[in-house]
Amino acid sequence: MRKANVNKKRCVACGECAYTCPKTAITVKNGCFAIVDAALCVGCGLCAKACPADCIDIMEEVHHEK
Repeated sequence: MRKANVNKKRCVACGECAYTCPKTAITVKNGCFAIVDAALCVGCGLCAKACPADCIDIMEEVHHEK
């Protein structure tokens, strides 16, 4: 399953990703950077397209077998 991943060092905390997310999976923490709730994220990529800092990647979630 695909999930959004934010590069916190490049994030400018503008909130465009949070505004664009149809599942409200993204919040901006303390005006510093965006955080993705993986349980809510559906990996649609709308946040990555909306991000002016180009700091969001949509990645395959890795599952480790025991």
